[in-house]
Amino acid sequence: MHSARQNLLATLAQKSFRLGEFKLSSGATSDYYIDCRTTTLDAKGSRLTGEVFLEEIRQRGWKAQAIGGLTMGADPIVVAVSVVSGELNGFLVRKAEKQHGTGQRVEGFHEKGARVVIVDDVCTTGGSTVQAIEAAREFGFEIVGVMCLVEREEAKGRPNVEKSAAPAPFVSIFTADDVRKEHLLQNDETTPNVFAVSAACEICGRPAVTNNPRNRCEAHRN
Repeated sequence: MHSARQNLLATLAQKSFRLGEFKLSSGATSDYYIDCRTTTLDAKGSRLTGEVFLEEIRQRGWKAQAIGGLTMGADPIVVAVSVVSGELNGFLVRKAEKQHGTGQRVEGFHEKGARVVIVDDVCTTGGSTVQAIEAAREFGFEIVGVMCLVEREEAKGRPNVEKSAAPAPFVSIFTADDVRKEHLLQNDETTPNVFAVSAACEICGRPAVTNNPRNRCEAHRN
């Protein structure tokens, strides 16, 4: 039987990962795109997300009272973890203070001094995660941990998040490379190999030995 973590990775690879040419919100281009919301808003994916995040929080002994992050990437994660745990409260951070009512930026759980975990779906440059960290601290929360579902390591956003989160640790559930490899394995299981004539492996750049479903070398074909 597969663990919740393994099942979540498989769901991300199937529902959220796409190869191609994409322009990112940072302005950079990439040969892949990950839309975690197609997983975190999926019925099964939501449950798995809640279970995996909750297990990580408990294993690290953070003793958090609430979980929250910047809308809207964090929204489904916050709800999933809160519901699965039955004990962790949730809060959401607006991108800007609302101009009506109470004018507050933090919505939901409001206990100053509470131990909280900041979450995000994808960490690229780390900008949205840092915004949530700063807003949570400004409100009066004590941040004990920061988490993201998928980290795009090539974008080198980790130092930005770690600097902002310190002394709280920053933890990624998966890297984009984890999801890419699982995506390629899933396609391999349903498509016969076709020998590549002249191409480079899309993972490491070495000569490819197959181009179906994607160009890969001998080391990365399985």
